[in-house]
Amino acid sequence: MKLTKGQYGCRNSSKRMRVLLTGIFIAAILLQLLARNLTDNPGVKNILTVMAVLTVLPMANIAAPLLASWKYRTPPRAFYERAAGYEDKFPVIYDLILTSRDLVMPMDAIAVHPKAVIAYCTNPKADASEAEQFLNEMLRQNKLDANVRVIKDERLFFKRLDNLKPSAEYEADGCEEYIIALMKSLSM
Repeated sequence: MKLTKGQYGCRNSSKRMRVLLTGIFIAAILLQLLARNLTDNPGVKNILTVMAVLTVLPMANIAAPLLASWKYRTPPRAFYERAAGYEDKFPVIYDLILTSRDLVMPMDAIAVHPKAVIAYCTNPKADASEAEQFLNEMLRQNKLDANVRVIKDERLFFKRLDNLKPSAEYEADGCEEYIIALMKSLSM
């Protein structure tokens, strides 16, 4: 079963797939260069060289996100089980790595509530206030209510989720689905 963005385990699954595809592309490039050395025809050598160079481009598109996300793993199963307990109250998405020009924000869980978006970021180097400012601006640009809180302490994250009322107690305006889609689109 293929995991999609926002599902628990998708970070590790995506990483495995990218490693496999990068390996296949590296093998293809090496085979093309080896075949180039085995032929005496200058036209064939030129074609194989161009093929190898053109094969590097899609490989780089796959390898770049792999390198950027290499150190970020899916959180432990115990974290997921604890966060999944809130899914009956409001939507929770997992394992996203949100990126901006300056920030890489690995979000282990994001709770989307009608009154706030609460995100748990595990990158100790990420500036939570800068991340909040970026995400709030992205929500405003998409004409959504902007109230994002980025929390870097797991205990505080779950304490904040405990204080939220179920989404069903609020008037449904359908913005939660748009916020989830936006968060997934910001993720690599």
